[in-house]
Amino acid sequence: MALAIRDVREHDLDAVLALNNAAGRTILALDAAQLRYFYEHADYFRVAEIDGHLAGFLIALREGRDYDSPNYLWFAEHYPQFAYIDRIVIANAYRRHGLGRIFYCDVTSFAEVRVPLLTCEVFLEPRDDVVVLFHGTYGFQEVGQQRMGTEGPQVSLLAKDLPSYAFVRETYLDHDGLPDVPWLAERQRPVHPDTPQRRLAGERRP
Repeated sequence: MALAIRDVREHDLDAVLALNNAAGRTILALDAAQLRYFYEHADYFRVAEIDGHLAGFLIALREGRDYDSPNYLWFAEHYPQFAYIDRIVIANAYRRHGLGRIFYCDVTSFAEVRVPLLTCEVFLEPRDDVVVLFHGTYGFQEVGQQRMGTEGPQVSLLAKDLPSYAFVRETYLDHDGLPDVPWLAERQRPVHPDTPQRRLAGERRP
């Protein structure tokens, strides 16, 4: 089995959209325009490809994005710098095989050289103890709760400290910036001025 974690490409978007909208009630549905927003603006948008098949994806955004997710906005109001995991989706055929942990290791490597916190939320209604346990064992702590809208589900807002960031900031970011090596590079995001700037939020399942 050949596994690759790579930045999303435009030709992946139809498959990503189908995978997202088949994921069930813990993942908010997307339309093509909403997915295009992520393609053009997400700081982290990577897919897992196994033997040529799309097996999953993870989308994360840093602070300062024009994004109206109530959970993203909660973190923006409470923390000056963070990376927010908007959603992770794993195809049914590849669940419970550790792919979620691989994604979280990868997004942590992305985040810890840029921000001090990695954030996300999990549903408490309905509560999924597998998801709660996954995040707890990966170092996330609850920093708040809120309801998504007047009739939406209650969510637990989670944050994970990234202790490597202090060293990176003092050694590199406060001076000449990160070294120019491929694994530290930002993803190349195509930006089109006619793309809507605000989109709805999504949830996650490892």
